[in-house]
Amino acid sequence: MHVRDLGMGFDSDEIVVFKFCVGSCQRSRGNYDLALRALLANGSLPKRTARKISVHPCCRPTGYEPVSFMDATTTWRTIKSLSAADWDMPSFYRRFQERLKRYVF
Repeated sequence: MHVRDLGMGFDSDEIVVFKFCVGSCQRSRGNYDLALRALLANGSLPKRTARKISVHPCCRPTGYEPVSFMDATTTWRTIKSLSAADWDMPSFYRRFQERLKRYVF
């Protein structure tokens, strides 16, 4: 992703890796949530990927990675807790999946 597409207010042509899980929760609004929302809004994600992202099921990162890049003024910048390093679904969704498996033949 281009840094400027992340919606974090940085002017940079640099491309960074933004890892995410499918399913966005709006209850917590950190850097990860703000960037994912901006990428969806500005069309930066491939359409086949963007279609998979919805409010249900909910997937939350359990760990984050910082992302570093050089901005347009040649200053190194780091955004903490931006890219998902690890993720999990809330327990209510895991229980739903387990129940659903019982009915799949």
